[in-house]
Amino acid sequence: MTTIAAAAIDAVALEAAPIRPEWIRAGAPQARCTVLSQAADGAALTAVWDCTAGEFDWHFAGDEWVHILEGEVVVDDGSGPRSLRPGDVALFPAGSVSRWRVPTYVKKLAFCRDPMPRPVQKLVQVVRKVKGALRGGAAPAGALQASA
Repeated sequence: MTTIAAAAIDAVALEAAPIRPEWIRAGAPQARCTVLSQAADGAALTAVWDCTAGEFDWHFAGDEWVHILEGEVVVDDGSGPRSLRPGDVALFPAGSVSRWRVPTYVKKLAFCRDPMPRPVQKLVQVVRKVKGALRGGAAPAGALQASA
């Protein structure tokens, strides 16, 4: 069984991935995408996405880290515009909205993760602390400590 998912980014075929019409603010941006890999639990994936010129709002359902491969995009989350160019990496947290302005073309590698509900996050933290305490002294900072 293969445990490594690998792809040559320049060789993957991108398929049409239209931007929701109500998100488009200017131009006629055409987006394409392909999923490269997906976690077994479905909560995380990597994808290649590209887009032609235009301006649109993007609503992030999950956390998304982007690595710009080609072109440029100017993003604005309300705190002022930032240009992202090849080599730049940015995080867009779940629930955020950013205005994307693509002057001519942009291509990105995206790492997407669906957030766990708060109660589940807290439970996972507690389980990790208990596991660390049971290993004896190797618990991370702030972990539960056995009382004497």
